Amino acid sequence: MGSMPAVLARRDGDDRSWLRGAPPPRWVRILPVLLLVAICVATLASPHPLDIGFLLGAIPPLAVLSYGPAATALLGVLVIAAQHARAFHLDHPGNTDLLTITFVAALSVFVSYVRSRRDAQLDLERTAAHAAQHAVVPPLPKKVGPVRCTGLYEAAERGTLVGGDFFDVREGPSGVRAVMGDVQGHGLSAVSTVASLLGAFREAVLDQPNLRSVAARLDRRLLVDAGDPHQAELFATAVLLEFTSDARTVRIIACGSPPPLLLHDGKATEVQVTPGTPLGLGLSQSGMYDEVVCPLRRGDRLFMASDGIWEARDATGAFYPLVDRLPALADGDPAVTTEQVWADLVDHCGTIRDDVTMLLLSPEPEEGDELPRAARP
Repeated sequence: MGSMPAVLARRDGDDRSWLRGAPPPRWVRILPVLLLVAICVATLASPHPLDIGFLLGAIPPLAVLSYGPAATALLGVLVIAAQHARAFHLDHPGNTDLLTITFVAALSVFVSYVRSRRDAQLDLERTAAHAAQHAVVPPLPKKVGPVRCTGLYEAAERGTLVGGDFFDVREGPSGVRAVMGDVQGHGLSAVSTVASLLGAFREAVLDQPNLRSVAARLDRRLLVDAGDPHQAELFATAVLLEFTSDARTVRIIACGSPPPLLLHDGKATEVQVTPGTPLGLGLSQSGMYDEVVCPLRRGDRLFMASDGIWEARDATGAFYPLVDRLPALADGDPAVTTEQVWADLVDHCGTIRDDVTMLLLSPEPEEGDELPRAARP
């Protein structure tokens, strides 16, 4: 089984910023304790009373940022005790000062309790959302049949694992089949369409005899879904591949999507396949899709990229030169090629505002006579 990566190992971690719901950094956690210790040390070291007792009132609110109600209450008690301790001679606070700090400490405990409950609920909802998205896009295996797979997915909407792009690699009776595409829109609004298309593809891998019939199944799926008035005018672009069981030949159909790039002898060239109409227009039965048969040699790789890469621009408006840069970026371990392309894309273009998907397929043909070079596209 295979599909979009679980957004790779580092994407499985928590890459949110502190202000976006991630746990607070260590310095935020130690700040209340450090401030309390610093005030106490300063007053003990000074031969005269210091007018810094007001700083103690900031400790309970700071504790709310990273501590639960019990720890916040403990810090509040320590603050009140420090105010009463004669050894610290903190400008001899009056009853009003003590009542103010006591009220602030009690209010901080209540706010910490509310925040802790809210954070627990958000963590539960986030865990459920990630589980649902992983169910739609399970991890991409390192190898499907005779084809090694490497993928990368970066959703345009922060905090999500899947948006408007999709890909999948499956093995069936006709060999290994792969799909990569882009549905209308992006972000969470496109997740249901992605799930529907991937489900249709996985069924088609098992019972459809050729790529044209697979494309027809996906096209019909979108037409049926478009019958819902809330999802009218659905369409998607995609490229479909089918590797023979010996991985020495691949068939390719492009449904309004950019063609794959063939990496061979340190060069990247576009496979010459005529892009057909996008899926969802009801035209798949008319035989409009051009199917290309591409012989493969050992060491050949097929690289597919979404519009988020092909249409990415730098600050001057120039497109990202994928074809020119890919050979150097892919000259090494295929397992890290997609990461290197992503890093180069961000370095070249800066902020990426569209879903970015990459799929690198490395077939391993069986040993045998090499196909003549003239047979290649």
